[in-house]
Amino acid sequence: MPPLDLSDIQGFILRGYNFPLARHLMLQINDASEGKRFVGSLINGNARLPQITSSVEWGAVKPTTCLNIGFTYEGLKALGLPPDSLASFPQEFVTGIAGRATFVGDEGENAPENWPSDYATAQTHIVLSLYAQGSEVLETATAELRSAFGQQNALIELGHLDATDLPESRVHFGYVDGLSQPCIEGGPQLRRPDMQPICPAGEFLLGYPSQNPDFSYPVPTPSILGRNGSFSAFRVLEQDCDAFEQFLRTEAPKIGMNEEKLAAKICGRWRSGVPLVLSPDTDSPNPPLTTEQINNFDYVPSDSSGYACPIGAHMRRNNPRGERVAGAGAHIHRIIRRALPYGPLYDPATPNDGIKRGLVGHFICVSLQDQFEFLMTQWVNGGTFAPGLYGTKDPMLGDNDPEDSKFVLPTANGPQIITGFARFVTTRGGAYCFLPSLTALNYLASTEMIKA
Repeated sequence: MPPLDLSDIQGFILRGYNFPLARHLMLQINDASEGKRFVGSLINGNARLPQITSSVEWGAVKPTTCLNIGFTYEGLKALGLPPDSLASFPQEFVTGIAGRATFVGDEGENAPENWPSDYATAQTHIVLSLYAQGSEVLETATAELRSAFGQQNALIELGHLDATDLPESRVHFGYVDGLSQPCIEGGPQLRRPDMQPICPAGEFLLGYPSQNPDFSYPVPTPSILGRNGSFSAFRVLEQDCDAFEQFLRTEAPKIGMNEEKLAAKICGRWRSGVPLVLSPDTDSPNPPLTTEQINNFDYVPSDSSGYACPIGAHMRRNNPRGERVAGAGAHIHRIIRRALPYGPLYDPATPNDGIKRGLVGHFICVSLQDQFEFLMTQWVNGGTFAPGLYGTKDPMLGDNDPEDSKFVLPTANGPQIITGFARFVTTRGGAYCFLPSLTALNYLASTEMIKA
C-alpha cells in the first residue's frame, strides 16, 4: 500500500490529541456562498483563524489548539454539492442519525424528539470540534471562529457543548478511559501495544482496501471529494451516575461481591484501568502493570469461559478482540473513539445534584452501518452477541429495561445473574458526519463544484 498522505487526512482520525478541553459547535448554513467562504477560511493558511488540523506530526512544539470539521448530509446539500455527488453517499449517512435512531436503540427517552434543541438537532449542518490546551486559548479561538462564520446570519450557531478531561482521564462512572484504540496501517503507532491486528487503512479511510478481504468501501464522487475521508457518529451520551452507584450498592451484596469488583465485572476493567483478564482479584497487582502491559491482552484462550471478565461486560462486548462472536470476526467492526466527559466531576458524597454530565465526541469509522451501527445493534443491544447471552444487552451502554434486563457473571459453580436494572446512559444528541480530507475541503469551498 502506498504511504498515507498525512497532510491530507484530518488529524483526529489517525491520532488522539490528548488535550484537556474540547468545544463542539453545531452550525447551520443559510447561505451556500458564505458557507463555502467559511470552509475555505479554515484551510487557506490564515494565521488569524484556527486552521483544520491534519495528521502530520507537529514535532516538539505542541499547538495550543486543534480544529476538525464534519458535515451532515443536509450540510453538504446546503453547501450546494451536486445531486449526483449527494447520491453517491451511503444510505445510512443520507438518512441521518435521527432517521436511524430506532434501529440503534435510541427510542423512548433516548429518541431524537427528546434531545435538547440547542445542539445536534435536525438542522445541524456542520459539527466543528475545537480542542484546546487551556480555557483562555479555547475562548480566543472560539471568538475567532464565531467572527468568521457569524456574518449576516449566513451561518448560525445552533449551540455548543464543552468537554473536559477529568483527573486521571476518567469518565463520570469512575473508570480510567481511552486505554484502547485501533492501530492503523500507515498511521501513528500506539502508545500502548496490544495483541490485536493492525487495521488496514481502509477500515477508517475511504479509498483503500478495507478490513473485509478483496473489498473496498465505495468512495463518494468525485474522488477528490471522497478519498481520504471518513465518517463519524457524533454522540452526546448522558450518564446517570446516581443510578449506577445505587445499582452497585444494591446488587453487590446480593452476589457476595464488593462494589468495586462488581463495577469491574460490569466494565471489564477495574476503575483504575487494570483489565480483569490480567488481574481478576485486585485493581493494584504487585508488581504493577506497565504501560506496555495495560492493553496487551486477549480474552482467548486464557479467559474463554469469562470467569475473570464476563463475556457480556461492556468492554468485551464492544471490542471482543480474538473472541468468536456474532459478525464473522471480532476485528472487522472496530471504531475510533474521540470523546471526553462533559459536566463537572461527579461526587458520590453529593448525589442527586441535578447536574447533567456524560460523554460527548466522535465515533469514527469508514462505514457507519458496518461498524458503529453493527456495534449498537448486534453487540451492545443484540441478544445473540455470544453463546449463553441470549436476551442480554451491554450492562452499561445498552438499552436496558428493568422488566427484562439481565447480566450474566460466569463462575466455576454456575452463572450468577443480575436482573431488573435500568438504562444508565441516555442519548441526548448526535449527528452522522462526513469527515472530508483537506483536499475535499478545498473542493467544497470552491466557487463552482464540478459534477461527479
